[in-house]
Amino acid sequence: MSKTYFDETHCAIGHPKSTFMQWMLTIDHKRIGIMYAAVMFVFFFVAVFTAFAMRLELFAPGGQYMDGDTFNQAFTLHGVIMIFLFIIPGIPAVFGNIVMPLMIGAKDVSFPRLNWFTFWLYIAGCCIALASLFIGEGVADTGWTFYAPYSMNTGTNVIMALVAAFVLGFASILTGLNFLVTIHRLRAPGMTFFKMPLFVWGIYATAWIQLLATPVVGITLVLAILEKYFGIGIFDPAKGGDPVLFQHLFWIYSHPAVYLMILPAFGIMSEIIPTFSRKEVFGYRTIALSSASIAGIGYLVWGHHLYTSGMSDIAKTVFSFLTFFVAIPTGVKFYDWVATMYQGKIVLSTPMIWALGTIITFAIGGITGVTITMIGMDVHLQDTYYTVAHFHYAILGGVVFLMFAGMHYWFPLITGKMYNESKAKIAFYLNFIGFNLLWFPMFIAGYYGMPRRYFDYLPEFQIYHQISFVGAVVFIAGLIYMFWVFYKGWTKGEATTPNPWNATTLEWHLPSSPPPLENHSKVPYVDFDPYEYKHGEPVVKFNYETMQRID
Repeated sequence: MSKTYFDETHCAIGHPKSTFMQWMLTIDHKRIGIMYAAVMFVFFFVAVFTAFAMRLELFAPGGQYMDGDTFNQAFTLHGVIMIFLFIIPGIPAVFGNIVMPLMIGAKDVSFPRLNWFTFWLYIAGCCIALASLFIGEGVADTGWTFYAPYSMNTGTNVIMALVAAFVLGFASILTGLNFLVTIHRLRAPGMTFFKMPLFVWGIYATAWIQLLATPVVGITLVLAILEKYFGIGIFDPAKGGDPVLFQHLFWIYSHPAVYLMILPAFGIMSEIIPTFSRKEVFGYRTIALSSASIAGIGYLVWGHHLYTSGMSDIAKTVFSFLTFFVAIPTGVKFYDWVATMYQGKIVLSTPMIWALGTIITFAIGGITGVTITMIGMDVHLQDTYYTVAHFHYAILGGVVFLMFAGMHYWFPLITGKMYNESKAKIAFYLNFIGFNLLWFPMFIAGYYGMPRRYFDYLPEFQIYHQISFVGAVVFIAGLIYMFWVFYKGWTKGEATTPNPWNATTLEWHLPSSPPPLENHSKVPYVDFDPYEYKHGEPVVKFNYETMQRID
């Protein structure tokens, strides 16, 4: 029997005998992806329960359990963990590592030791962020955006938070570089760019954003640190600086970062829809090229975050137009996904249900995003709970939901086991109902003027906060139940075949599940499209030992 990544594997240093050290020093891309997932979901639940503490505080007007400063620290901690430690690195670090090399027929990423180093650089950034809780005046209270001049003058530990974000950004750059080289150099023979799976296209577009946009925020964070330490007057107006400059530099990265989050998630959607529709994907090239288009246009739309900062009318008009324009390739994806399902033999397995639910939640997030792109609407809705709801529908209801879909989809590949389908569907409905109860009332509250980042509010907004609290309870219950289903599936689930979904991409053409140490027994020759179905069955079948087609 071939060895899996749960057996002794390649290590960056030496040949340790202990299983623990084999994991710590492994350069196997699949093990590294699993370690990323383990660490990220610990932080995910820390951020979730921090958010729940804020919901509890906001259940009624007036101070309940926190004062204003503590509340500011809570939502800063929540934002920094969710954005920098979980969502931005999430799908590329986990599924980009585990699945992408399998999909292109590679034995590993191009630079396995760099991949190992990047993981530990990510851990270093996490440790620095945690240290800020216990050093100095405690965690930063600036929000995850670190806006000047407040971040320059607050007594909390902003410096360590900035250093943590810088280190995490450096890890992101190295990951993007590694993935770009891998996709360019290690594709299986015959796999042209337009024979790559669409998830790989999502990772490819994301990697370019990581490589080109992240240095901008890295430089900005360094400047902020210098400002904080030496008071040299770059962003602080009291010292001759310009705080709006900080916002421009921050959002030049941070809006492309939104697409850095969503593009690999769209890639997951593009894998699940054809697999469970049992049909060739509609508009393969348009979905692939739309990923590249979104990545390119995403660099040009940062200014819509600054409509109320004193921007000229001409600049507002240009940024508004460009923001509307970026919706076109996104709409193309949605059209192609729906067209793929049309007249397909749809199988409502758990990954497909998550994908369909995400179409609803992300569509709401996208449509409400278009409304605040309009200058007149944005002036009214800026910094209200409407923006908070829009952001969470797009990111949590889009990126994170599709991450959960991917976890269900590739679970049998990663573990060789199958979770309980009926229980997994119950977990989805709890999450979906709880999510909408939690966030949809905020659209209404924001429209009526409820400002975000406030730990107190007028009594007329109480009903919206109470409904949101109920939604938070249901949502967290759904999350806990979902991970319990995963745990039971991993430990006691039934063994599964290498291709339980009848999928067509290369990661499902393996001799065993979990995958062997060096993936495919032989490098496959790809002379077929990635999504070929006929009468609801995959066209291409392989002999797993020779990696030769037998259809």
